[in-house]
Amino acid sequence: MQKEGQGKKKANRLIHEKSPYLLQHAFNPVDWYPWNEEAFSKAKEEDKPVFVSIGYSTCHWCHVMEKESFEDDEVARLMNKAFVCIKIDREERPDLDSVYMTVCQIMGRNCGWPLNIIMTPEKNPFFAASYIPKDSRFGSSGMLDLIPQISQIWKSQRADLENLGKELRQKIESFEKRTPDNELGKNDIQSAYEKLSLRFDAEHGGFGSAPKFPTPHNLLFLLRYWNRSKEKKALDMVLKTLDSMRAGGIFDQIGFGFHRYSTDGQWLVPHFEKMLYDQAMLALAYLEAYQATGSPRFRVTAKEVLDYVLRDMTAPDGGFYSAEDADSEGEEGKFYVWTEEEVRSALPSEESEIATLLFGISLRGNFSERGENPSGKNILHLTTSFAGLAGKLQMPVDVLISKIAQIQRTLLSTREKRVHPERDDKVLTDWNGLMIAALARAGRVLEEKKFLDAAIKATNFVQQKLKTPEGVLWHRYAKGERAIQGFLDDYAFFAWGLVEVYQASLEESFKEEAFSTIGKMIEFFWDEREGGFYFTDKYRPAELPLQKQVYDGALPSGNSVALLDLLIASRLYADPRFEDMASRMSKTFAGEIRESPAAHTFFLAAIDFAIGPTYNVTLVGDQEEKDMKIMLNQLRENYLPHAVLLLKPPERTGLGFEQIGGNATAYICRNKTCFASTNKTDRMLELLEISKNPVQ
Repeated sequence: MQKEGQGKKKANRLIHEKSPYLLQHAFNPVDWYPWNEEAFSKAKEEDKPVFVSIGYSTCHWCHVMEKESFEDDEVARLMNKAFVCIKIDREERPDLDSVYMTVCQIMGRNCGWPLNIIMTPEKNPFFAASYIPKDSRFGSSGMLDLIPQISQIWKSQRADLENLGKELRQKIESFEKRTPDNELGKNDIQSAYEKLSLRFDAEHGGFGSAPKFPTPHNLLFLLRYWNRSKEKKALDMVLKTLDSMRAGGIFDQIGFGFHRYSTDGQWLVPHFEKMLYDQAMLALAYLEAYQATGSPRFRVTAKEVLDYVLRDMTAPDGGFYSAEDADSEGEEGKFYVWTEEEVRSALPSEESEIATLLFGISLRGNFSERGENPSGKNILHLTTSFAGLAGKLQMPVDVLISKIAQIQRTLLSTREKRVHPERDDKVLTDWNGLMIAALARAGRVLEEKKFLDAAIKATNFVQQKLKTPEGVLWHRYAKGERAIQGFLDDYAFFAWGLVEVYQASLEESFKEEAFSTIGKMIEFFWDEREGGFYFTDKYRPAELPLQKQVYDGALPSGNSVALLDLLIASRLYADPRFEDMASRMSKTFAGEIRESPAAHTFFLAAIDFAIGPTYNVTLVGDQEEKDMKIMLNQLRENYLPHAVLLLKPPERTGLGFEQIGGNATAYICRNKTCFASTNKTDRMLELLEISKNPVQ
């Protein structure tokens, strides 16, 4: 990804990489290496510490540090003299990022990206920091002062630095020593609910204060808690958050899709990058809210998010790109904000009046990149409901909605003429697994074939481009090259996607593929001795300490999704081995989850599934027949987070699964107790204990 004016600059070693982030740094005067043994061998030969900088292509402060320091000849000269320098794309190497983020946290630093680590040639870290300015300010050392300081300490206190690095490595290894506890249960789910309830922002939705992240797995957990307890407050928290985010500037009101997080507590001013995993998890949250309430507004938002992904984040061969940048033309948010004049110039007078009222557009504006007073730039957000605006304008609501749709199309067409933010076009197996799950669920819940077709096309892409004939997954595909052997998240998330594709399509091949993927996940990552899954392949030569990640951060952890995979697999394949492993995971991670239950909500959502009641729904018949479609529609329309669906065509029944009277027939088992089969839809719903959904 060559920048303007780089043609005269000399490229460094990153020019041969495929990662968009590494290619962004390929013309820095810093003598960057990718992470490889050549770099560490050079460090040993020249007796230099290693400077490792970790970031990602859509990271705003990564761009700032590059422009300020890594593109600066003076800083680069000092770095090249003092260090061997390595650049890492955290999305390509989440294993390295995780270990060194842990180092940063152990050292008590302010941790984020860019993440800068200085280590010995033996890979023992002794310094960690996030963004470092070029010049020292406000008591913090800048690069020009820091580098000579590190060089002096390396010469005069070398032994101390090496001992510190060894101690940090030992601390990381000690974190993996867990004492099994009693299985997680209803009390732990209750505790997580109470913690979330205390942190809930009743005025604006979401949890905590600024900056405010969507954390959709919290909402998925709360929907399950509400489904179990019928606690209205749990549902209210979900609906308030979903409504507030959809109305806020964190949602792209013109092109759709969600930005990464809100810098304020009101969801107004976003950090403008868009991540694939956010679109996937938020689409799932809106889909489940639609099933739980029947309210069409959640259906509409789920469709908008997924339409954005299909339009802007999908490769021609079916894989999904990773992210879109926050910046364009060197300014964060420039692509997305509008002046009042720009809106009025783009629209006829009546439509511009509607747009300024609906989206809160003013001459003064509400956005400034650097925190000074607004200077006419507006982040579009909803200031009123459609019904409220229709009343104010004395216009029928359906007419207003039609006009708003036209306004969005016109403004999108106008915006398309601007310089677009850079897109990170690498395809990651784990994030694609999440998006496959979301699209397949949408195909089933919304009965929209295009979403299921996209999920299947992406599944085929992963199978063809990122999987070997032996079933081994690769983590990254970019510019025609697959690279980096898969991590736990790749297997766990892709298996979840395959399960969702099977539940939506009921094609047996996807069920078999999910079984195979889960089997490989167990083979490569399962800890036979202590339970749980390692993040990296346990058979691979260990560059770094093996870690088990269970914390649900910006997206669910691999162990959380793997737990759900195992529990669903135990029902899909009638194999108690999977449930035994899930039970062991519950005991392995119980201690740390009980310390901070609200930080492990996806894991606890899986525990909620395990506690049950869980339903096996086996339908016998042809899914193209009318009576089968009626049954499937009822299952689709209702919120059934604990139901696993299987289809047995009439010609492949056997083992007691027969049709009654030649009609579609349901076999229902609840918590391993099976009931008499029925060909009556009402009886099927009764056995599933379905009550009418509340409309919110």
